[in-house]
Amino acid sequence: MAAPPRINRLSEATVNRIAAGEVIERPAAAVKELVENALDAGATRIDVTIRGGGRALIRVADDGHGMTPGDLTLAIERHATSKTDGADLLDIRSFGFRGEALPSIGAVSRLSLSSRVPGAAQAWRLAVEAGAVSPPEPAALSGGTVAELRDLFFATPARLKFLKTERAETGAVVEIVRRLAMAHPGVAFTLKSEDRTLFEARAETGDLFEGRRARLHVAMGRDFAAQALPIDAERDGVRLTGYASAPTDHRGNAMAQHLFVNGRPVRDRMLSSAARGAYADVVPRGRHPALALYVDLDPQGVDVNVHPAKTEVRFRDPNGVRGLIVGALRQALAGAGHRGAALGDIGALGAQAPAAPEGMRYRMPSRPPDRLPRGLAETATAWQGPTAADLAPAPAQPGMDVGGWASREATAAPAAPGAEAALDLPLGIPRAQLHETYIVSQTARGIVLIDQHAAHERLVYERMKATMADGVLRQGLLIPEIVELSPGEADALLVHADMLERFGLAIEPFGTDAVCVRETPAMLGAVDVPALVRDLAENAETLAEANAVDDRLRHVCATMACHGSVRAGRRLNHAEMDALLREMEATPNSGTCNHGRPTSITLTLAEVERLFARR
Repeated sequence: MAAPPRINRLSEATVNRIAAGEVIERPAAAVKELVENALDAGATRIDVTIRGGGRALIRVADDGHGMTPGDLTLAIERHATSKTDGADLLDIRSFGFRGEALPSIGAVSRLSLSSRVPGAAQAWRLAVEAGAVSPPEPAALSGGTVAELRDLFFATPARLKFLKTERAETGAVVEIVRRLAMAHPGVAFTLKSEDRTLFEARAETGDLFEGRRARLHVAMGRDFAAQALPIDAERDGVRLTGYASAPTDHRGNAMAQHLFVNGRPVRDRMLSSAARGAYADVVPRGRHPALALYVDLDPQGVDVNVHPAKTEVRFRDPNGVRGLIVGALRQALAGAGHRGAALGDIGALGAQAPAAPEGMRYRMPSRPPDRLPRGLAETATAWQGPTAADLAPAPAQPGMDVGGWASREATAAPAAPGAEAALDLPLGIPRAQLHETYIVSQTARGIVLIDQHAAHERLVYERMKATMADGVLRQGLLIPEIVELSPGEADALLVHADMLERFGLAIEPFGTDAVCVRETPAMLGAVDVPALVRDLAENAETLAEANAVDDRLRHVCATMACHGSVRAGRRLNHAEMDALLREMEATPNSGTCNHGRPTSITLTLAEVERLFARR
């Protein structure tokens, strides 16, 4: 019988290499640790140089307070740090505190540290190679600290096989430096590789918001910095600041979402989920907003000691933080009001935004409804259905020579007396209706194209949400509507009968594969009941899979609003078009419909003139 294996103590070098696998998994992680050390040292300028994607060389130079020879010797020992005494690991006010980064780097590479404290007669240099430490020796350095790392993972060659291409590793380093630069606008950053400058940002001055906006101009692009919505909210000692994109500015992935907690870049699922929930009904499904959000709170309220990489955090009150983020973002989006897409967004919207998410389809009626849904009557003098005169070909207007042909493609809108003052309103004066679908409006600075169905869909949707607290008014059907469904759909829909009743849609079973509808929401007016019920039935599975009650209610609201809105193909008179525009200006989130599609496209006069080569 073989002797049982004995327990042995691992060598210090082996322990460091094992720890390095958790802390330094790629060059970008080493850059992050070294730059964070520079920030903790009070640096105002940090210069990063890499070669070979960081595998051949990583050099980080700063102008911080530097280290003495004794500090250099302790810095490369495990769990030696100047940033905490270990008495309270919940009171962390620096980036580093575990004392693992430098010994982990030195265990798998060739590391040298050169440093000089202010007023010292000379600088000192210390070298570490695969865990073997050389004593400090004099060096030439004017001030601050220079950390130089060569041949990363030469001591653990198996790790090299798991690295990506040089280009991918370089990109990861750029992203790390960019995120740290976004968190600290008062610090100047440069990143160079093979004599090329990959990132450069000067130190910003000014107040909190101006400094961050200027840094975001460099880190996230001019368009984002110019159009993003400012965020500033506080609740129970937690402050949220930053910038978030308008609803029409969304991306194909979440890489443009940057979250910071007490100045630390983090990747937190709860924070990402909060942002996704706030934008749920203003961006298309599968699209992601761009944002830079900064959460600041007492260090006692957040645990950053969750993972050696320190990219994950845990809040003492996660629901409170999530509610703050969702509420602040929704308030900012509501404040954006009717902001629609600009000319520069048109190409991106057409190429990237889905035409209609699977769960949000609506059926077009075979003919326009006899009357518009309720809701805009409070704004317009009177809502009128299409009359014989409305449906007849438009007469030729004086001064318009169209060869005797009066086009039905555009319905001209006469301006009311004194209406020219409306040119200064955000959506201006409605001038025409094209293809019985799009409203053309004139503003003082250009023109606006409005999708009448998408716009009214948003208005109905917001009205339904607003009336939920007081209960949705219902209208009983004189003759109950029997809607036949495919096998199983009736049962799947009836599971949500109580929730649907909250929206004013009263359904009950009728046989095995049909439901009886007795009441519909009054605000929807004359609605195609069978189409609405079938749409809800087809997406009953989506309702069942929703993670929260709010998501389920939002989905039902969206479906009902879609069916209760002005359809494409419905001819509107001038009063109706004007009422639609005025209510859009007063309604939150009216820049997009509840599926995330834009409700309006704005073209400035200068852009129109460029299209016609007039400038």
